[in-house]
Amino acid sequence: MAELAVPALSLVVLIGSTGSGKSTFAHKHFPPTAVLSSDAYRGIVSDDESDQSATADAFALLHHVVGVRLRRGLRTVVDATNVQPKARQQLIELARAHDVLPVAIVLDVPDQICVERNAGRPDRADLGPHVAARHSRDLRRSLKFLEREGFRKVHVLRGVAEIEAATVADERLWNDKRELTGPFDVIGDVHGCRSELETLLGELGYVLSRDAAGRAAGASHPAGRTAVFVGDLVDRGPDTPGVLRLVMGMVGSGNALCVTGNHEFKLVRALDGRKVKVAHGLAESLAQLEAESEEFRKTAQEFMRGLVSHYVLDGGRLVVAHAGLKQEYHGRSSGRVREFAMYGESTGETDEYGLPVRYPWANDYRGQALVLYGHTPMSNLVWVNNTLCLDTGVVFGGQLTALRYPEREPVAVAAEQVWYEPTRPLQPATLVPGTGVVHRDPGVLDLDDVIGRRVVETRHLGRVGVQEDAAAAALEVMSRFAVDPRWLVYLPPTMSPCATSTVEGLLEHPAQAFEYYRSEGVETVVCEEKHMGSRAVVVVARSADAARARFGVDDGSTGAVYTRTGRPFFDDTAQTEALLEGVRIAAEKTGLFEELDTEWLALDTELLPWSAKALGLLRNQYAAVGAAARASLGTAAQILAAVRERGLDVADLAERTLAREADAEAFTTAYGRYCWPVDGLAGVRLAPFQILAGQGANYAVREHNWHLERLDRLVAADPGLFTPTRRMFVELTDAQGEAAATTWWSELTAAGGEGMVVKPVGSLVTGTGTRSGRPVQPGVKCRGPEYLRIIYGPEYLRPENLRRLRQRGLSGKRSLALREYALGLESLDRLAAGEPLWRVHEAVFAVLALETEPIDPRL
Repeated sequence: MAELAVPALSLVVLIGSTGSGKSTFAHKHFPPTAVLSSDAYRGIVSDDESDQSATADAFALLHHVVGVRLRRGLRTVVDATNVQPKARQQLIELARAHDVLPVAIVLDVPDQICVERNAGRPDRADLGPHVAARHSRDLRRSLKFLEREGFRKVHVLRGVAEIEAATVADERLWNDKRELTGPFDVIGDVHGCRSELETLLGELGYVLSRDAAGRAAGASHPAGRTAVFVGDLVDRGPDTPGVLRLVMGMVGSGNALCVTGNHEFKLVRALDGRKVKVAHGLAESLAQLEAESEEFRKTAQEFMRGLVSHYVLDGGRLVVAHAGLKQEYHGRSSGRVREFAMYGESTGETDEYGLPVRYPWANDYRGQALVLYGHTPMSNLVWVNNTLCLDTGVVFGGQLTALRYPEREPVAVAAEQVWYEPTRPLQPATLVPGTGVVHRDPGVLDLDDVIGRRVVETRHLGRVGVQEDAAAAALEVMSRFAVDPRWLVYLPPTMSPCATSTVEGLLEHPAQAFEYYRSEGVETVVCEEKHMGSRAVVVVARSADAARARFGVDDGSTGAVYTRTGRPFFDDTAQTEALLEGVRIAAEKTGLFEELDTEWLALDTELLPWSAKALGLLRNQYAAVGAAARASLGTAAQILAAVRERGLDVADLAERTLAREADAEAFTTAYGRYCWPVDGLAGVRLAPFQILAGQGANYAVREHNWHLERLDRLVAADPGLFTPTRRMFVELTDAQGEAAATTWWSELTAAGGEGMVVKPVGSLVTGTGTRSGRPVQPGVKCRGPEYLRIIYGPEYLRPENLRRLRQRGLSGKRSLALREYALGLESLDRLAAGEPLWRVHEAVFAVLALETEPIDPRL
């Protein structure tokens, strides 16, 4: 039985005469969606699969679909005769254009069998024996040239029995190590600096092993970490053989991975006797290797020859290549990919030192994977669009640097001396006029990051889509009204109400909130008092210097206070800073900055009162409703009395008029509970309920107990600024606990409170209900009947209105809430990980865009 190894990402070209069984073979071994049949495409363009006049159009469409699938990283199988070189060449060029391997599977079947099979098919009954004979001749002429044409793998199956017995096995490319999840220590260009490498490995916690001569010949980490070398182990430095011996030992024992650098590639060519220019440190390597044994030189030569262009690691989340790698090249295999991975991309120019000017590919990078690389020595590290260059020029007297992954923690050791004078001075990783090095500032946003239809990958909910019109609406709001984008690191999600209550006269009741979480397998919830205020995100730094260091804000500001749509709460900067000062002093008093080891904090809060605008609305509009009703009541009574004298029954009309006055009074009273006059910041209060993030940490995923305990300390430190959030914990298996929480809710709402929010204590919780495996709602609001007058209008409790409102649909609101929640967590994860501002803003912007979806905002 023949087992055919076929790369998971490849273009598979079936080659065989008509009637050889290509279609049967394709559908036996590959998914039907992966198989593109020339006959099927004739049918698509002509409604007749046997219409040979449609062949040109059919293949034009087929080739287009092949290109689309390969661009999207999908293995594709072309089911056509493909017996002529011209037909195959077009497919090979398509594979090369998309940097995938072309694979040929040849079905060599005797002519007579093909003729018999064609005779048994109505659509091919007219094909004479000469057609199969011609195909067979073309096929046999081609067999020995297939690899020369460009096929990287050729499988030839001869005869029906061999074809039927064959199996297809997925083959992973050498660069595909997605199953390796680390942790990793990715090490920059070593360039023969063996002593510094030994020191760095010691700093990283590796234990060296030595050979009989006392030379370092390997290293391992007690915690099972794996070193990954970005290439350029050789040239320029004092001990290229020593570096190779150490790295080869680590790779051979499974303690390290290594990709090729351009210096390894050139050294191998020199050792092969090829004509190369002996420059840039190659002479030093050749001289040092000459002092080694022939066996060592051969072993080192084969090791370097076998190094791959790049590795895709940790499920695709990490890519390591010597000179970096564009997103479309990740996991691909071609000469073009290998060249880019070794050299990067040149602009075709040379700088004043005679060196090629490299195109700044990282400026344009938008991939999800972290790309770590070297090649271009820099004097310091800088993140550019989720990429990092680790070559800090150790051989030139700089440092040898590693990055711990997934921690993203750099570790570096200084060079022992300048081993090689650089042709060009070490370049700082910023724009330097005249050097040709242009790195995108991580704090600069690009319009292309947000316009058009977007798909944002989130850790907790997968892909979240944003439609083009929603993105346009969000861009309008953010560009005109939002705070400085460097502060805009998070937008809170919308919150879904509980399901409609079955209790007479109520739309919402705690029983439905408890039942929702119980159905999702949640055991304990916390019921938090819902403050009637405006959602406010507070970002506060300990000082202007801390704000400048972390957020790049150099105008002297120390933070921001903004709404759930990103708008500043105060037009006056002095008011914002005064409020931030109060928050900062309270955090200092409670030791929160020290405890969390951070120079800044992001808090989720409610700002009270509701707003000055609401107070004005209350006075100028809604109160007028009641006043008008009262003023008109006397006039209405006079009119009704006159009508009665004429013998008409107006009792019902009189009752409705009085009811409207009562509803207007109740509405005004309900609204008034949440508004009070303020003078500057006097009377303004903050009700914090969650610590969102600090340096290197997303705290939003921690249990609510953790948040509430620390926020209680803030309230105690400044009760004049902060308002406490009252709460009650409920075990959902305890009926008495539920009853007590329901009673508390009734008391809150009867006293004029808005109601409460019910949340799982565990914060980020995965459900076990109908959508098992997805996060449950982070919170469900349960509001009181009087507060709902503000939402649904003064007359919402009338039976006819209440019946209509009970039909409100919540599925859309719940979906929106979960998507915004996942995006909010994603923005905090990216912020904590130190990712570029555009990456954080991608998720923040998507939250604002989703707010334009046609969901009833009153829910």
